[in-house]
This record gives sequence, C-alpha cells and structure tokens, in this order.
Amino acid sequence: MMVTWGSIVNDPSSRRSCLCGLFPAVVLLCTVIFLGTTFFDTDYKQTILRFGNSGPGNSPVACQTRCRSSGSEQLPKGIVSRSSDLEMRPLWDSSSISNQTITAPKPLMKSLLAIAVGIKQKETVDQIVKKFLSDDFTIMLFHYDGVLDEWRDLHWTDNIIHVSALNQTKWWFAKRFLHPDIVSDYRYIFLWDEDLDVQHLDPQRYIKIVEEEGLEISQPALDLSKSEVHHRITVRGRRTRVHRRMYKLTGGGRCYENSTSPPCTGWVEMMAPVFSKAAWRCAWHMIQNDLIHAWGLDMKLGYCSQGDRTKNVGVVDAEYIIHKGIPTLGGLTKNSDEGTKHGLPLRKLINGRSRVRIQSSVEQIIFERRWKTAVKKDASWTDPFPVTKNGTS
Repeated sequence: MMVTWGSIVNDPSSRRSCLCGLFPAVVLLCTVIFLGTTFFDTDYKQTILRFGNSGPGNSPVACQTRCRSSGSEQLPKGIVSRSSDLEMRPLWDSSSISNQTITAPKPLMKSLLAIAVGIKQKETVDQIVKKFLSDDFTIMLFHYDGVLDEWRDLHWTDNIIHVSALNQTKWWFAKRFLHPDIVSDYRYIFLWDEDLDVQHLDPQRYIKIVEEEGLEISQPALDLSKSEVHHRITVRGRRTRVHRRMYKLTGGGRCYENSTSPPCTGWVEMMAPVFSKAAWRCAWHMIQNDLIHAWGLDMKLGYCSQGDRTKNVGVVDAEYIIHKGIPTLGGLTKNSDEGTKHGLPLRKLINGRSRVRIQSSVEQIIFERRWKTAVKKDASWTDPFPVTKNGTS
C-alpha cells in the first residue's frame, strides 16, 4: 500500500502516532541546547573574569590605586595625609625621638572661630577672642585693613593665626583659606563678623546645645533691644532654647506654621553663622570665587543642612549676642567724627559704602541667575525642596 503525506495528515490515528514519535526527539534537542548554553555561559564568564583580573586596570592593587586621592597614587598608602589643619607647631620638640609619635596624630576635637577684622574694632574683637580662647577653639583673624602691628599688645595675638589682605571680605578669605580639607578636623566652624557683643554667650554651652538639637547650621539669637535686626527670625525667644521658624501673619512675606521656605524657616543670617564640618564642606563649594559679598547665599544654605532644613537649621536662644551693625567695608563708621579721624572725608566714606551695597546687590542677582542656570542644566540633580504652586517648598 502506498502511503502519502496527505493520507497521514488526513488520518487522525496517523497524526497521533507521528506526534508521539516526534515528542522524545524535541525533548532531547531542547536538553542539548540548554546544557550547551549553560556550559558556554559559565565558561565565557570564567574566561572574562580570568582575563579581566589579569588586566592592569582590574587587579586588586589597581582598584586600590583608583580609590586614592588624586596625586597620591605613587605613594604608599600609609604615608598619605589627606587633610590638614590650622594648628601651629613648634620648631622643635624637646622630647627624644623615641617619645615622639610615629603614627599620624589623632583627629582634633576643636572648633574653629574665623573673624574678618579691622583695627577700629579692636576692643570688640578682643572681647570675642577672650571668650573663645581655650583648648577647644582655634582662632583665625582675617585682617581686611592690612593693619597687624597694632594688635601685638594683646596677650593672645601670638597664639592665633593672622591673615591679611587689603579690602577683602569675610567670604573672600573663607573661600581661599578655609578649604574643607583644611578644616575637616574641626567640629564646628564659626564664621563671624567683628561687630558682635558676646557678653551673653558661652561658646561651650552653645556647642552643647547645637549638638543636642542636631543643628548642622545655626547662629546665636540677637538681643532685640540692643541689636540691629534685619530679619525677625534672628530675634531671641525668651521662652525657648532654640527656634527654627518665625511667624509673620500680616504684610508682605508672610510666614505660617506650614511654611517650609527661607527666611520663614531653614535660615540664618550671614553675620554669625556656625557650620558643622559636613555643612561647611557643602557651603564652601557653593561660595562663588568671584562673588565676594556672598549675597543670596543665605537663601540656599538649607541645601547644605544634611537633610531637612526645617529641622537642621536653627537659631539658639539660650546663648545670644548683640549685633552692633557697624558698616566697615567701604566706610569706616556711621559716625562722621570717627571717619574724619582716619583722614577720609565723610562724602567719600558714604560714597564708598554705597558702592559696596550696590556691588552686593549686583552679586546677589548674578548668584541667583547662576543657581537657576545650574539647576536647569543638571539633569541628574533633583531639588529636595521643590517650590509648589503657592510659592512654598
């Protein structure tokens, strides 16, 4: 009998017999393919790993080299000193070399006070330095008037660091001399103006409060009755140890309980900020090298608060100061007699001060434009404080 394909297809019993015969073959073929693929994949991975580990860029030694600081790759790891500090060292040590430490010194447990000063505020600065002069603080004075010798009669002058540059601001000095790697061993960085009365401030108690409250960025509150106050949030609260927000229910720029943007909350004034080391590392990078007045920076400091700015930024009421509000850069004083005493006509002093304020305002506009441009161009950055439709974040 001749059997054709058509007859097999048309005959149901023939179709079942054909399919039953094909099934074992299909299973065998799939098993061979699976085992072959697994073997090839394993062998391929082992080959890649073997060749990869033997390459010059993938060895454990090479990996450690890539993790090192730029410039230190050719040095043994144990000799690399990643940071520095502002501590003065003696020219010689009277102890024998066997008693001197061979290992790297332990991290400091100090904080740093840096102030921009001029000789006419010598008395006020003397009081500030005396308050902070202890084993727990390193002190650095930025002399913007170039006068150094007239400070030498103060007993502490040889025990602190002096840096002088004519007509430069606190932020100019800070950007150049307080690099995060230089001050990384200090617990807190106090970057203050010179016209502050500290009679009601205890630096050690202040730090204790800041640590207990978890404040990464802070400032001492201002005595309202004796201070020049620019923003209500800086005014001392008499019933609180720390406050983190202000309330303004009338007029422009209102602040409510649910406000989350500066200056309602997450804000300190730039005359007496205090930074944790982590907050300062962030803030230093935000300071623009060419914008020496730093106007506008205060509204963005919350981004450096290491988290929620409504919680990590605050004003310390228990330890407070008096802000005298004495203009210095571009003009010597509000008092004309004091100004002419230094050989400058009053008209020139007023004109110089006005120019400083104009330049500060111009720099604020530039900073704000740079911020907006940076946000627009950086697609990988997500704003942790996005602004909502009602203007709050």
